[in-house]
Amino acid sequence: MKDFGIDQIRNVGVVGHGGVGKTSLVEAMLYGAKVTTRLGSVDDGTSLSDYTDDEIERKISIGASLLHLEWKNHKINVVDLPGYQDFIGEVVGGLRVAETALILISAQAGVEVGTEQVWNIAERYKLARIFFVNRMEKEHADFEKVLQQAKESFGHKVIPLQVPISQGPDFKGVIDLVRMKALHFDKDGKAREDKIPPELEAKAKEYREKIVEAAAETDDALLEKFFDKGQLADDEIKQGLRKGIAERSIYPVVCGSASGNIGVTALLDLLAAYLPSPAYFAQVEGQVPGSDKEKIMKISPDESLCGFAFKTVSEPHVGELTFLRVFSGKLQSGMDVYNSTREVSERIGQIYALNGRERKEIGIVNAGDIAALVKLKSTRTGDTFCHKKDPVMLPEIGFPTPVINMGIRPKNRGDEEKIASGFAKLHEEDPTFIMEVDPDIKQTIIYGQGELHLEIMVDRLKRRFGVEVELEKPRIPYRETVTGKVEAQGKYKRQSGGRGQYGDVWIRLEPMARGEGFEFVNKIVGGAIPSKFIPSVEKGIVGAMQEGVLAGYRVVDAKITLYDGTFHDVDSSDLAFKIAGSMGFKNAAVKAKPVMLEPIYDLEVIVPEDFMGDVMGDLSSRRGKISGMDREGNFQKIKAQAPLAELYKYSTSLRSLTQGRGLHTRQFSHYEEVPRDISQKLIQEAEQAKEEEK
Repeated sequence: MKDFGIDQIRNVGVVGHGGVGKTSLVEAMLYGAKVTTRLGSVDDGTSLSDYTDDEIERKISIGASLLHLEWKNHKINVVDLPGYQDFIGEVVGGLRVAETALILISAQAGVEVGTEQVWNIAERYKLARIFFVNRMEKEHADFEKVLQQAKESFGHKVIPLQVPISQGPDFKGVIDLVRMKALHFDKDGKAREDKIPPELEAKAKEYREKIVEAAAETDDALLEKFFDKGQLADDEIKQGLRKGIAERSIYPVVCGSASGNIGVTALLDLLAAYLPSPAYFAQVEGQVPGSDKEKIMKISPDESLCGFAFKTVSEPHVGELTFLRVFSGKLQSGMDVYNSTREVSERIGQIYALNGRERKEIGIVNAGDIAALVKLKSTRTGDTFCHKKDPVMLPEIGFPTPVINMGIRPKNRGDEEKIASGFAKLHEEDPTFIMEVDPDIKQTIIYGQGELHLEIMVDRLKRRFGVEVELEKPRIPYRETVTGKVEAQGKYKRQSGGRGQYGDVWIRLEPMARGEGFEFVNKIVGGAIPSKFIPSVEKGIVGAMQEGVLAGYRVVDAKITLYDGTFHDVDSSDLAFKIAGSMGFKNAAVKAKPVMLEPIYDLEVIVPEDFMGDVMGDLSSRRGKISGMDREGNFQKIKAQAPLAELYKYSTSLRSLTQGRGLHTRQFSHYEEVPRDISQKLIQEAEQAKEEEK
């Protein structure tokens, strides 16, 4: 492969709402650059980027794909990222190593919730951004409407560099507003230049003036010249555009048709000519491992090594692949490097340049470039590579918290260990997927970003590790607490010939503020109970609290004071006082007006305004409490709280209510008392389950 300088590299993450044609655009880009000899199709399962069994089967992107192409003496690394909310973790990881987010918008649907979401991730990483309005050939395509929505959502910095020549089924090509040329495209995507149609000249001039103004505003010298002469030379416009795009004062908009291969080569021209190279940003910020001390690394092949693993994946017949961006220095096969995140050394084996499933071995990766490494022993997603003598650690990827959980059980007894090991491996590849055994509810729970996300993980477990699980409704980690203050005795006396057992305690049980947990206070005076038995009393109380007194759930937010008791010189023992403590707590809890508590979650639901009423009505039916609403671009963000018990499969319901255009996040907030009718039902179910066990 040709050796590219750092200023010739472009790292672009392709993002957008689900189903807007990202993979089709990447396929057309690769075809235009002659990486492939035919246009692959998502529907046919022949695209380079969607190559896993899951993706071919479901006809959607599930994981980040790494691809590259050469265009006009530049290397463009493309990270094709999923659009569905279930796989948002892939977007967060993939954009972490790009300088630019290429955001696709449907010419029919316009700015959608997913568009806003990827914009916010790009904003967090301070990336340059460019919009590609796709599907201009479709019925009801409306470039002007989409442009207006983008301006409303993302501000006046959104500037078109192209406008379409007609739209809908008559879409023919685009007008390049920088060069003031009409571009018509043949079936291979090659552009033919022509004059701007007379009916579009006025509009083109009006838009070009805005481009010149935006370019001038990026530099004081250009602005002065613009005020003086009222115009800029083409090279000066390009200079201003390059600076404005890199510094995020200009967000260019272009258009085309990925499936029709219209406007794609013009997009490639723009990516090579205007997008920032890794060198533009000069440095990357990390810290010295084991300290809070900041460490700045220059983005240069001549500096010390600093690389970042943004994805790990297991490939059939290859093994573990690690997608890596080198920020500074260079990485070569055979090198020993230091993983500062895990404090281990790794030996670099084969290094590949990827185009989806296709791999080409390369011996070196220079600063600014992206590649894949094979069979690293300890490296995981989010780890930093460096030299041991000059260690640095880059910030980890801030993955989103789960929005759904499901219970699982093995189909075959004895598979528990295989399941745990398989899911642990899948978590290493996708940190947004989590499995844990919850001792409170005695259930194994898996967490993820949506129902489809969890289904795919279960499929992968079966496919790759040969073990099957069944999904079931997750149990709710209810709690119990007390609302009254009482005193009670716990006395354990047993005589059966020989040495007996004797323990006698008096405790005071009272409620604490919600969320304060548990407090044990020893107020024994005068040796009423020897101090050596006090820990046993506490142990007995804590054990009884785990089982509760209403429906078998753990008791929380309670203060217990041990204030009196008696003992026997011979028969008292640790066991006797442990049992006495347990009995004392149960006797007190029954009288202390016990109630049940349920977990309450904070919700943020982002929906188009048209669906507000339906979504709010649905939240109310789930015992949700609306706490506020904020406008977010063209959408509304509803803030609410709702019980976890009512949020089962909520992501699926929300999509159904909003035609797939709503999304939500959730975060645990606090515990709250369960309404009486629901509490009675839970207690009855617990009693029934006990009877069945007998």
